Amino acid sequence: MQRWNRHTLPPLARATALALAAALMLAGCAETPSEPTPTPALKQPKLAIELPEKYNTPDGMAVDPTTGDIILSCPNFNDDKYPAKMLRIDKNDQITEIIDLPVHPETKKAGPLGVAIGPDGNLYIADNQAFGTEEHKSRLVRVVMKDGKAERCEVLVTGFIMSNAVSCRGDSVYVTETKLDPEAKPLTSGVYRFKLSELDAEKPIALEPGGKDKHLIAMIQTKNEEWAVGANGMGFDADGNMFVCNFGDAQIIKITFDSGGRVASQEVLAEGSGMKSCDGMKVDQKTGNIYVADFLGNAVHKIDGKTGKVTTIARNDNTDGAGGLLDRPSEVCLRDGKIYVSNIDLDLAGNEYDKPHTISVIEMDE
Repeated sequence: MQRWNRHTLPPLARATALALAAALMLAGCAETPSEPTPTPALKQPKLAIELPEKYNTPDGMAVDPTTGDIILSCPNFNDDKYPAKMLRIDKNDQITEIIDLPVHPETKKAGPLGVAIGPDGNLYIADNQAFGTEEHKSRLVRVVMKDGKAERCEVLVTGFIMSNAVSCRGDSVYVTETKLDPEAKPLTSGVYRFKLSELDAEKPIALEPGGKDKHLIAMIQTKNEEWAVGANGMGFDADGNMFVCNFGDAQIIKITFDSGGRVASQEVLAEGSGMKSCDGMKVDQKTGNIYVADFLGNAVHKIDGKTGKVTTIARNDNTDGAGGLLDRPSEVCLRDGKIYVSNIDLDLAGNEYDKPHTISVIEMDE
C-alpha cells in the first residue's frame, strides 16, 4: 500500500492538507483558552485593639525604630469633648498615653493626623485644623521626647490649610498640604520640605499662601470634584523615591529627586484599579511595596512600587467595625509582618460614626 506524505502529495492536495491542519490547530487553541491570572483571596482583618471612648478617632501611625512601638495620633474629631491625644502601642498591643496635644490658641482645638519620628527621636505631627476652619490655621508641631516621655510641644510651622501626612528623611521633614487653595478647580495640593536645621520653636516658619512658599517642592491636581481632597498619605522607599496619595483621584504619585535634592520627575504610578481613594500609606523598605488605606472603598491595597500593579488585600461592606472589620480606614502601619489599620470612622461617605473604636490587623504575605 502506497504511503502518502507531504512530499508525495500533489501540490493542490498538499496545500489543502496544510490549510486543514492550520484550521485544526486554530480550533484547538480556541477550545483551550489560556488560564486567567488568579485573583488573590481577600484577607480577613482581625481586631488588634478596641479603644475606649476617650480615644474615639484613631488616625496617623508610625513605628518608633528604637522601641518597635507604634505611635498613634488620636484627634478625637468624632467626639471632641475628649482632648486630642498622642498614644503609644507597645509590642503587646497595649495602649499608653504620651501627651495631650495642646490646642491652637485661636481655635481652641487640636487635630493631630500624620506623625513621624525624626532622627532626633522627637515626634513631628501635622496639627490639622481644617475640620473646623480653612483659614490657614493648621500647623506642624514637634513633641520633644526624652527617655520615652514627652517634655514639651513646640510649634514649628504655621499657615497650612490642611496639613496631613508627615515623613522624615535625611535632614528634612516633609508635610503634605491637602488643599493649597480650597476654591481652585481642579483642586491643587502639594508637598512641603523643611530642613530640620531651620525649624526653630522660637521663630516658627510662617508659610506664604497660594503655593508661593519656597518650601513647596511638588504640586498635585485633583480632578474629582465630588471628593476634592488632594495630597494625603506619603512615604519613601529605600532608594529615596517619594510616593504621595492623591485621595480624590485614587492615585499614587511617584516623585524622584536628583543628586542635589531637587525634584527630577513626577508621574502617576497607579490609579483606580480597585482603589476608590488613597488615604494613609506606608512603604515596605524591604520589598518596595506600598500599602494604602482606602477610606471610600473600605479597603486596604498593596501597590507594586515599580510597576504600579494594585492588589486589594482586604475589603468589606460598611460596618461598625466589630471583630476587626474595616470601618472607614484612614491609615496603615507595618510591624512584625502585620498591617495595622486605623479605622477613623468619620461621618462621611454614607458612614455613621459608632462604636466600637478600633485598630484592625492583617497578616502580610511577605
